[in-house]
Amino acid sequence: MRALQSLPIAPPAAPGPSPAGGQVLPPAYFDLTEEACYPRIEAARRTLGADLMILGHHYQRDEVIRFADATGDSFGLARKAADNARARYIVFCGVHFMAESADILTGAHQTVILPDLQAGCSMADMAGLDQVEDAWDEIVSLLGEDAVMPITYINSAASLKAVVGRNGGAVCTSSNAAAIIAWGLAQRGKLFFFPDEHLGRNTAARMGIPLEEMVVWDPTLPFGSLGGSAKEDFLEARVILWKGHCQVHQRFLTSHVASFRGRFPGIKILVHPECSWDVVQTADLVGSTAFIMKTIEAAPAGSSWAVGTEIHLVDRLRRNHPDKMISSLVPGVCLCSTMNRIDPQHLLWVLENLVDGRVVNAIRVPEPIALPAREALERMLAIT
Repeated sequence: MRALQSLPIAPPAAPGPSPAGGQVLPPAYFDLTEEACYPRIEAARRTLGADLMILGHHYQRDEVIRFADATGDSFGLARKAADNARARYIVFCGVHFMAESADILTGAHQTVILPDLQAGCSMADMAGLDQVEDAWDEIVSLLGEDAVMPITYINSAASLKAVVGRNGGAVCTSSNAAAIIAWGLAQRGKLFFFPDEHLGRNTAARMGIPLEEMVVWDPTLPFGSLGGSAKEDFLEARVILWKGHCQVHQRFLTSHVASFRGRFPGIKILVHPECSWDVVQTADLVGSTAFIMKTIEAAPAGSSWAVGTEIHLVDRLRRNHPDKMISSLVPGVCLCSTMNRIDPQHLLWVLENLVDGRVVNAIRVPEPIALPAREALERMLAIT
C-alpha cells in the first residue's frame, strides 16, 4: 500500500446528509447550491496549481466536467494520470474501478481521490472476487489451466484484474476487445470473459465466432453446475461469458430502434457494444465511446443519429454538433446513476480538504493486488 508523501489522512467527515446519496458530506457542503460551489472550486484549483489534476469521465455530468483538466473513457483517463508525473493529487470524477486503475498506473508519489466513495459500477458489482475465483477453479479443473485464457473488461474491480494477471490473462476495453480476444484464443484456444457478457458476445461474433460456440456462466448457480451449461456445450465452447451487464445499456431495446426508423427514415442507429445482441444486430454502427464520438464528429451536416449510450455523453454530442440531429435511442433519461453521484458539492469538499492539508477519499490498491493487476493492464498495452 502506498505511503502518502505530504498530507496526512483526514478523519472521516462529520455525519450529515448527502445530495448524491453516497459518501456523507458535512452539512456546510450539503446546503450549498451548485452555483455557489463553482467559484470556490476554481479558487481551490488555483491554490493547488500543478499539484492537482481533475479527470472527468465522458458519462460525467456537465456541472463537474466543466472543471476537468482531461476528459475521456476510463482507461484513457488512467493513462493521462500516469503520464502526468507532476500532479501529486489526481481527483477522478468517475466511479470506483476507474480510480483503482488510475492508482495502479500512477506513481508512488501520487494520490488518487474519488469524490464520493459510493460511486461504483453495477456491472463491476456483478462479479465478486469469490465468485470469479470459484468459477475459475471449476473451469480449469475440467479444461486445464493452459486451455483457457481469462480476460476481464476494464469495468471490473482491481482484485479481479489481479486474478487475471496472476493467471496469464489481460484486461480489455471496448475499443480493443477484438484484439485481446484474438490474442487470448491464439494463446490457449478458449476464453473466460467477464464481467460483461454482451461486450464479449458482440465482439466475438463480429470476429466470426458463432453463437453456438459461446456459453454463459451464471455465477449464482452452485459449484459443479458449470454455470448452468450442459457439459457437452461447455466442452465445445470457445468463449465462456460471465452473466453480467451494464444497466444503462440494457435499457435500449429493438422497439426503440424500430420506432426511430419509422419516424425518421434514413436515420442512423449508433450503439455501444455493451448493448444486447438483438439491439446490436439492428444497429447501423457499433463501437466504443471513442468510436461513437469520432463517428458523430465526422458525420455530415444534416445527418440524423439515434445513439445508444449514456445520456450525458449523448446530450454533450448534441450540443457540440448543432448541425446534426442527435437523440438518445431510449425515451426519457438514461443516465449512469452511480457516475451521477459525483457532484460539485463532493468535488468542492475534496478540493478544499486538500487546500487545508488533508486528503479524503483516497483510493489505494494494496501492492499484492496492484502488482498482478498492473501485469494484466500492461499485457493489454503490449498486445494492442
